[in-house]
Amino acid sequence: MAPESRSGWRNTQPIQRESITVRHFYESTRERFHLKLLAGAEGLDNLITDKSLHRPGLALAGYVGLFTYHRIQVFGNTEIFYLRSLPMEERVKAFSTLAGFAIPCIVITSGNELSRELLDICDDRKIPIFVSKFETTKAVFFLSDFLEDQFNAQTVIHGAFVDVYGVGVLFVGRSGIGKSEVALDLIERGHRLVADDVVMVTQKSENILMGAGTDLVRHFMEIRGLGLINVREMFGIRAIRFQKRIEIIVELEEWHADGEYTRTGLDESSAQILGVEVPHVRLPIVTGKNITVIAEVIALNYLLKHYGYDASKEFATKLEQILQKKAAEQSTHSGDRVIPYFEHDFE
Repeated sequence: MAPESRSGWRNTQPIQRESITVRHFYESTRERFHLKLLAGAEGLDNLITDKSLHRPGLALAGYVGLFTYHRIQVFGNTEIFYLRSLPMEERVKAFSTLAGFAIPCIVITSGNELSRELLDICDDRKIPIFVSKFETTKAVFFLSDFLEDQFNAQTVIHGAFVDVYGVGVLFVGRSGIGKSEVALDLIERGHRLVADDVVMVTQKSENILMGAGTDLVRHFMEIRGLGLINVREMFGIRAIRFQKRIEIIVELEEWHADGEYTRTGLDESSAQILGVEVPHVRLPIVTGKNITVIAEVIALNYLLKHYGYDASKEFATKLEQILQKKAAEQSTHSGDRVIPYFEHDFE
């Protein structure tokens, strides 16, 4: 593990939502998921407290012993066709049993419909009910992804986040060290800005971190001595991304003569954000050092390692082979020095 950072980015506190309103869920997803509100508008302030979904087939059939009613209820073809198979009186009874619980909302998939009698129950119980044209598998995937994004742990890191050759590189360091300037130089060289200054980090799964900008400062950059610039307007749509996986942390710091910096790359280090290990590179800054080119090389080296090639390990292997060969030669010869011959090389 790398030494503790002087910039304090390691000490960011996680933020985790405990609930969202159905109104927020609806307004955030109705266009992307093609949701239409059918009934229960008075229940839009109901709270969603769980990122998981529930298919209430057993509850409709009368078994409510393990009914996780506090989750969003998804009615697919199975639930809809089961209700349609019942006489109206039994259908209303089955649905009323379900609606007797404090359900946050119901989502119907595949463009299916419910009878007016059942929609009236939702109005009476203040249970919002929506319909999506997506088939169940697709709808569940989109809804689960949205809820995970809302409920997963998040944190804010002050840094610059850039997509370099498809690798998400997060630049951190003390204020004023030049993170934004490095990001701007990378953008000018054809790479893509994700966020500057304020990076929202979300844990998407056990070992995946996603970074994005905030709605307010997204794709704006503050350059000291110049002020704010809009990267999207200045460099075009190709110069930005809305989100990217964080794959490398590059920590910019002043050069210290007594500092310990890796020379071979064999001693790889990592840092933790929200409990997820991310490769970490400490990059000392000295006059004349081209940080932008080094950042590109860091990204390319990460890609090489990802595809199975590690220059440091290959160098160590070659060095070991040479040492072993020399040791073998010394044991069989008198120690004559071998000078390599370069044929016709007179330059």
